[in-house]
Amino acid sequence: MEKIYLDYSATTPMAKEVVKAMEPYFSEKYGNPSSLHALGKEAKDALEKARSSLAKSLNAKSVEIIFTGCGTESNNLAIKGVAFANRDKGNHIITSNIEHPAVLNPCRWLEKQGFKVTYLDVNKEGLVNPKDVEKAITKDTILVTIMHVNNEIGTIQPLAEIGKICKKKKVYFHTDAVQGFGKLPIDVKKMNIDLLSASAHKILGPKGVGLLYVNHNVKIEPIQHGGGHESGLRSGTENVAGAVGFAKAIEIAKDMKKEMEREKKLRDKLINSLLKIEGSRLNGSRTERLANNVNVSFKGVEGEALLIRLSQERLQVSTGSACSSKSLEPSHVLTAIGLTPVLAHGSLRITLGRYTTEEHINHAINVIPKVINSLRKISPF
Repeated sequence: MEKIYLDYSATTPMAKEVVKAMEPYFSEKYGNPSSLHALGKEAKDALEKARSSLAKSLNAKSVEIIFTGCGTESNNLAIKGVAFANRDKGNHIITSNIEHPAVLNPCRWLEKQGFKVTYLDVNKEGLVNPKDVEKAITKDTILVTIMHVNNEIGTIQPLAEIGKICKKKKVYFHTDAVQGFGKLPIDVKKMNIDLLSASAHKILGPKGVGLLYVNHNVKIEPIQHGGGHESGLRSGTENVAGAVGFAKAIEIAKDMKKEMEREKKLRDKLINSLLKIEGSRLNGSRTERLANNVNVSFKGVEGEALLIRLSQERLQVSTGSACSSKSLEPSHVLTAIGLTPVLAHGSLRITLGRYTTEEHINHAINVIPKVINSLRKISPF
């Protein structure tokens, strides 16, 4: 029987239009964009067209878009690159305690190199208070990195307010926009964003390609050295097919408002149903929430058991971030917003996408309460 995929925050299926756009660059248009012959120029032209399209979606310049291998690489380049390039100005970085590991771990690594990092707390909905950012900035602060949308609970952070503060304080502002890019409008100029990370496979594009927007005024060092590709910031032969696919994916996302409204209706229907289950609670903000995200915890239920049983019922869902799914530790995001480790282990993340239908949601509404009741009967809690 058909598997019902409801784990779009982990990855998305590639759109057929994306596959079609990429196909020629695996075969007849296989040139290296650094080559000077006709095949190389053909590849270079495709790469620059993709760069221009992605830049336009952010209100950025083409030269400010650096292609990378993934969102994790983009985050590492932004954080480490700015840190090492600006050591003469200071050694202090500000972030939040609910960031993705691709931000938290580079920050922890930098602490071992002598940098100081402030990890801001969030409120019970997972929101960073811009006033806390302002209070944390010192004369040694060189970078603030706050994610756009949390990958687990879908909370949308007040980027424009934080960006305004960073501009006033003359501190670089980076955002991990992997979950928000292509789903929410982003204007890097109006929001005063200096660096932004994004990834193609979260928006119906291919895995293995990401981008980093770097404002042309930002002082940044490469973390990977070689032939000087991507304006000298990311050496290595470019993934032309991936860049073309990324650009096609963002083109598809142009009607994001209409699609997000559709997903929001399905999301709210699911949330309202799940909250009728005794001992359930919604994690994250009800209002400042990405349209496709549902994260609910259930008392007396173990997350992995719930995941396995729901998979048997055709539902492909998650207990948290895909990058941490093998960890036995409770979600750092859920504990940061006040959940006990036991309740955090009983969480369910359901994320919707372009191919989610009302029939899929109805199936989830029908199956999840039954599975929870069944698990509670055998639960040691």
